[in-house]
Amino acid sequence: MKCDEVLNGQCANIGRMTGASPTRERLPPWHERVTLSNGRQVLIRPIRPEDGEPLRAGFGLLEPDEIRQRFLHAVKELSPETAERLTHVNPRNEFALVVAEPLPPGEALIGAVARVAVDENGRDAEFAILVSRYIKHMGLGRYLMTRLVKWAKGKKLNRLYGDVLENNGPMLSLAQSLGFQREFRQESPGLVRVTLELKPRSNNRTPSDQQRSSAQPQQNQNR
Repeated sequence: MKCDEVLNGQCANIGRMTGASPTRERLPPWHERVTLSNGRQVLIRPIRPEDGEPLRAGFGLLEPDEIRQRFLHAVKELSPETAERLTHVNPRNEFALVVAEPLPPGEALIGAVARVAVDENGRDAEFAILVSRYIKHMGLGRYLMTRLVKWAKGKKLNRLYGDVLENNGPMLSLAQSLGFQREFRQESPGLVRVTLELKPRSNNRTPSDQQRSSAQPQQNQNR
């Protein structure tokens, strides 16, 4: 079975995670048609402006805890302005995927959203993922995270981070399993920041330092 993405030695093949294989067909970039382990067919694709109304409709089906885990505070409804902002992404510094019914955008119900936005420094990016309880425990959260990581690496970013409620055990465990490091911040009580380094840390040694180091054994031999 071909592995679509390897992250820290872990295979994130969508077929393996959901118990089924994606349909083989030609689809646009970042589009994947998937059959979940419960037999439900979904389409993973970039978010579209037409998804605004389905997002607002589906928001009312979310449990309060699901909303708090995504927005980190209580939100009664998804306003038209917020829905428009979420569905109109700037491809230069934003990326968002949805797990939707295999119907045209605007008609399809949406069960999960994963997004990432580059910081003003141009080097780091913040992620957020929400998976509805109707399609939880099927590996979609993990798979969506690997797609966000792939996009961030393609943008040559340094790190990917997100703030997670300290009582959101599943998300914290998922992040840890994918190599994210936890950071407790005094200015944000109740939240845990998880960070994934996307580039290997340099040893900060200059070429002259390296030359001296490599020459040292030879000097010892000549003594």
